[in-house]
Formats: sequence, C-alpha cells, structure tokens
Amino acid sequence: MSPTDPFRVMFVCTGNICRSPMAEVVFRDLAEHQGVGPLIVSRSAGTGEWHVGERADVRTLEALERRGYDGTAHRAKQFTAASFAENDLIVALDRTHERILRQWARDEDDEGKVTLLLAFDRFAEGLDVPDPYYADTAMFDAVLAMIETATRGLFRQLEPALRQGRRTPRTPRI
Repeated sequence: MSPTDPFRVMFVCTGNICRSPMAEVVFRDLAEHQGVGPLIVSRSAGTGEWHVGERADVRTLEALERRGYDGTAHRAKQFTAASFAENDLIVALDRTHERILRQWARDEDDEGKVTLLLAFDRFAEGLDVPDPYYADTAMFDAVLAMIETATRGLFRQLEPALRQGRRTPRTPRI
C-alpha cells in the first residue's frame, strides 16, 4: 500500500440494503463535494448474506433521491475476512454490527479498524443507527438525516490527514 492510495472506508449494517448503502453514498458525495473524492473510497457491506447482489431497498433509494443523492448503482455485498485487509476503517451502524465485526477480527489491527458511525456525532442520543427496514418512509428519512450528520463528523475527523497526505487518519475508539 502506497501513501498515495485512497483511504478506504466500509460501512456495515445487517443486509446492506438500508443503512450502510445510505452511509456509503452520503460519505462518497461529501468527499466529492469537498474536493477529496479521489482520496477516499467509500463502500458498504452487510454482516449477513440475505440480499447479496440486490439493489438497495426501494425506500432507501427514494430517501436518498429526496435528498439529492443517487444510490441506484448499489448492489448488496457481504462483509468477509478479506474486507479487513481491503479497508482502512470499518464503520458499524450499530453495536450489534460492531460486536460481530470485532469477533470476526483476526488480530488487534483488524479490531482497531472497527468503530461506530454515531461516535462521530457528538449530539447523538445513543450509539445505534436504528434499522428502518420494518418502518415507514418517515423513518428512512430520519435515519438518513442521522447518517448525514454522523458522516459529516467522520469526514471532519479524516479530512485534515487526507489533505496532508497521511495514510492513517486518527479515528476515535469507543
């Protein structure tokens, strides 16, 4: 890995059709609009294999579209052991995902890559982004708003190091 390689972030939820695709798209869009798109790779995966190959949930796509994002290219993937090596930061959308990812970690380096998205929102009322899958449109919009706020916090944490060309921006540990 070279110092000029992009910083690779993977967002992880359960099935990779609701929360993590939202975070992937929002974070990528933020990086592009801040002029550091080539310095960051934003992707997502699920802890389960139920939806592999599927598009994001239609309610996810609609929520993204209402806020000016395009999630139509997304296809669900499952997190694998190789995902640790392929990414610099693994961002869990809730504490269940965080626990699973830490259990799957092969060593301290892998485990050290895992953090929670809401750790980057100092005003969040908890650490879990709720799963909107069994909820209504309003919940998808509320979850997207939470993700937008937290990804901005994550971006603020990473941006100075990225602009200075450092490979390992500091991320908080909870």
